[in-house]
Amino acid sequence: MNTARDLGKATAIATTDHTKAVAAPRMRLSRRGFSIDHPDPEHGERLMSDALGVSDRDAMYGILRQLVKASVSGRKPDAVNLAFMISMVESIKPRDSIEAMLAAQMVAVHVMTMRCAHQLGRAEDPAQQETAGRALGKLARTFPAQIEALNRYRNNGEPAVTVQNVSVQDGGKAIVGNVTQHASVIVSDKSPTAARPR
Repeated sequence: MNTARDLGKATAIATTDHTKAVAAPRMRLSRRGFSIDHPDPEHGERLMSDALGVSDRDAMYGILRQLVKASVSGRKPDAVNLAFMISMVESIKPRDSIEAMLAAQMVAVHVMTMRCAHQLGRAEDPAQQETAGRALGKLARTFPAQIEALNRYRNNGEPAVTVQNVSVQDGGKAIVGNVTQHASVIVSDKSPTAARPR
């Protein structure tokens, strides 16, 4: 369990590759606002900009301000929530400001989804259950749509296509073009083409 003493420590645990991971610096929250907790303020800003996938100070502080507001628990920003949110944005590895905004939204939606799940678990009357359940459902549907939007953006609007071991025998038919399959119905924007002997 994290304690206030642990909040100032860097928490890079593991990395998926063998290069040295540089964790985003921690944030310091105060009554007056927030600041990046790093001995060299300029270097701390560069590290945070890299972690958030933005190229300038205004974008970095804008995303941070939004994450601080989204981290609120009770009536004040929560340092543990904020550290989690920054860590998750960093793990998505946004490559530009569009991806940074989408990653911040994804993290905020995830946090709100978990809050709604908690509220649903604690709901004591049917009206509370209904409200929390409805919000949970909407948020839970939003997250996969955000993942899809990020993937589409990263692929320049092109859906990822994987073709493996396609074989058409003499007299067989193949569909060339976009294919969508729903349940047991297959819809194509092209007509089947007979295989041509070679």
